Amino acid sequence: MEADLSGFNIDAPRWDQCTFLGRVKHFFNITDPRTVLVPERELDWAKVMVEKSRMGVVPPGTQVEQLLYAKKLYDSAFHPDTGDKMNVIGRMSFQVPGGMIITGFMLQFYRTMPAVIFWQWVNQSFNALVNYTNRNAASPTSVRQMALSYITATTTAVATAVGMNMLTKRAPPLVGRWVPFAAVAAANCVNIPMMRQQELIQGICVKDGNHNEIGHSRRAAAIGITQVVISRITMAAPGMILLPVIMERLEKLRFMKKVKVLHAPLQVLLSGCFLIFMVPVACGLFPQKCELPVSYLEPELQDAIRAKYGELVPYVYFNKGL
Repeated sequence: MEADLSGFNIDAPRWDQCTFLGRVKHFFNITDPRTVLVPERELDWAKVMVEKSRMGVVPPGTQVEQLLYAKKLYDSAFHPDTGDKMNVIGRMSFQVPGGMIITGFMLQFYRTMPAVIFWQWVNQSFNALVNYTNRNAASPTSVRQMALSYITATTTAVATAVGMNMLTKRAPPLVGRWVPFAAVAAANCVNIPMMRQQELIQGICVKDGNHNEIGHSRRAAAIGITQVVISRITMAAPGMILLPVIMERLEKLRFMKKVKVLHAPLQVLLSGCFLIFMVPVACGLFPQKCELPVSYLEPELQDAIRAKYGELVPYVYFNKGL
């Protein structure tokens, strides 16, 4: 018996995106690290199925479960603005495998200056790629801007880590273990706005409730980027703050002193345990499709919207990126 797909809307969220729990469930679904291993042909199949479902021409015998799985793969691998397939490393579904390796080694090798510089450079290179991949694609970024953003963020992270390492040399060992988080938080405040500076300069595309473009707003861009910065710091915080405390306790145990070679792999594994929960939680802090009252926009854009639509458009909507 064929499933009735007449009322099925593949773009309707499975969970209420107006609630925090609904957003967390949504991001648990699309940031599933297992989707990174899905073959390219299966991702291409998912895109075809999503596009056919939107047109109402799905193949006979298609089940709702198949369409939901296709949408999961599509949301995990294709950009919401352009529909283009994103590079694997830049996808949010790669945050757990990529982030756990980098975070684990940053927390393990924080004592020597060369190690601090190397792992902060690796982390900011990874972050720059993730930030660019998950930007609002309606605002193009030049190669020169990307290079400047990358250099600035990397320099900030390294300078923060090196400076704090020097200041905390005489502090308790645990304080030194928190230096990587301070560097990551500082760099996120630079990396994300710099990588997405074009949105702040030219404004981000805002739409009405029917998805019609009605202008570009710099204020909307600032709000969206601020929310992304908060989400990224939140994503890293539990692992990078609590894991040093855990490792400080574990390393004092007799059997741990005998297996020092396993300390780094253990930190990587524990980092993954934190990230597998914190990636969807942090992404779900704010709706990806933001709603903003017209009264919050720039005065000239408010005037343009009211001149054309009157009071029919009280809110505008935009993709804040991830």
